[in-house]
Amino acid sequence: MYFLVICRDAHGSGPLRRLHLQAHLDYVESIMQRIAVAGPVADNGSDEKGEYRASCFIYRADSAAEARQLLLEDPYYCAGIYASYTVEAFKAVAGTWVGGRNW
Repeated sequence: MYFLVICRDAHGSGPLRRLHLQAHLDYVESIMQRIAVAGPVADNGSDEKGEYRASCFIYRADSAAEARQLLLEDPYYCAGIYASYTVEAFKAVAGTWVGGRNW
């Protein structure tokens, strides 16, 4: 199953994001087989300055609890970068990474 996880950054967490970037990237690399797609959400719709306001993950997991655990072990989460997050079941039905259409 897939789970969409949206993590909203805490106000002023940009310096923490930069400080913990390498640990976060190392963690993502270590669980890459569990990630369908992941990336930051740019502030004001542009990442020209490298400023972000959220993160988006689509995890492959057997349950919402398992997807949540993947997030809880992320160094960004552990550092307090995320003020809030949601975990939602996600059905991938169309797009290049799902091989076209599934309906």
